[in-house]
Order: sequence, then C-alpha cells, then structure tokens
Amino acid sequence: MSNWNAIVDRITSFIGECVRNAGADGVVVGVSGGVDSACVVKLCTMALGNKSVLALVMPEKGVTPEEDVEDAVNLCKELGVEYKVIEINPFIDPFISILGSKPEIAVANLKPRIRMMLLYFHANSRNLLVAGTGNKTELMVGYFTKYGDGGVDFFPIGDLYKTEVFQLARFLNIPESIISKKPSARLWKGQTDEAEMGISYEKLDAILKAIDKGLKPEEILAMGVSESEVKAVIQMVERSKHKREMPPVVELRDIIQNN
Repeated sequence: MSNWNAIVDRITSFIGECVRNAGADGVVVGVSGGVDSACVVKLCTMALGNKSVLALVMPEKGVTPEEDVEDAVNLCKELGVEYKVIEINPFIDPFISILGSKPEIAVANLKPRIRMMLLYFHANSRNLLVAGTGNKTELMVGYFTKYGDGGVDFFPIGDLYKTEVFQLARFLNIPESIISKKPSARLWKGQTDEAEMGISYEKLDAILKAIDKGLKPEEILAMGVSESEVKAVIQMVERSKHKREMPPVVELRDIIQNN
C-alpha cells in the first residue's frame, strides 16, 4: 500500500475531531506492548500532542511477559507521553476469591473488563476519551471482550485489518521488538490470537476482505483457503454480530400510542 500518508492524515484528523466534539482534554490509551496499541498511542500523540495523551500499562503478573511491559514503557518514554503501570492482579484476585473457581473463559474476559474500568476511571477523572486499540479483523469476527476492550469511545484503527496494522506499524517506525512478536491478548499464559482462533491472520484477513466485497463462499475457496476455514470465519462473523450493535430494545410505542 502506497497511500499511508493519506491514511495517517485521515486517522489523526479523526482523533482530533472526536476529542473536540466531546469537549475532552485528550485521550487515555491502554498500551500493552503489542502492535495495535503501539500504533494507536503514536497516532494519538501525532494528532493531539504528547501532553494530551495518557497511557495505562496494565500487566497481569504471571501472564504478561516482562518484555511486553518493557516495550510498552519504552515506547511511552520515546513518545514523551505520561504513563502509569497498574498491575491488575489486585483487582482480579478478589473476584476469584469471592466467586470461586469459574470457567477459564469467564476469568479471561474478566481481565479486559477490569482494564476497561481502569481506563474509564482515569478518563472520567481527567476529562479524557478512551481510544480503543481494536482493528477491523478483531471487530468483524468478534475477537474482543464485550464491555472489555470493546468498551471504548472510538477506534482509530478500526477500519484496518490486522495485516494492514503491521504495515502501518512499519510506516510509523514502531520498534521491531513490538512488530515481530506473535499477537496475543494475554488472556492466559502462552495464549496467542492465531492459535485460539485456529487460523492465521493472513488467511483470516483474506477471507474477511472477500466477505466485505460480497463474494460467495464458493468464490472465496478459489483464494487458496479451505472450506472449513471459510465456514469457521463466516460463523465467527455471524455469531459475534451482537458485539457490534447496541443492545436490542423491544418496540412498544405502537401499543402505547394506540391506548
């Protein structure tokens, strides 16, 4: 892709517009040490200046690798943004202690929801907006926690597929130590996005782009992906529809107005 200057200009203008329209003083971003959040915090800094950006680094002891924290902190220092390191174990542990042992997925989803609460605590305290770090791939297949990392005020890179985010990262000169690591939500030790979803980002993005273009499943198969992969991705998109929409409301006005 050769038009990254135009893309960056569009994103930074969008960030500035979101903040101005809300009457906010800046943004707060959860910076994980991964490529998505690295791009977002840099774009926010470019759009607003480093004095208007707060970064929260929220590791989980025993799960988050130390290099993730180091990468996140080093990037924040390089950008000159204020940052806070807040370990989330003291928030997780009371939940588990009170509620007892629960299914792994329930515990895993608790973590991004705690991070969301920490982001909004700081946003509310300082008149900031929460800048989301989700990309188009994650949003389309629902690979995010509802009211967790999906609970934000806007998504600066929400129209970029994951493979495009890697290209953006190189354009923005994000450190190679961040770009080269395997994408992971760090929901549990050793977890990676591709292993959990059962498909590589290259194949996933190819299928999603084809779906976006309105291609039929049989047409997508000609792109070198298997039938089972196409079916699985279509199913992920369909099942996660509720994550991308406001909660449904039963319509009652017709009954009320006729009484």
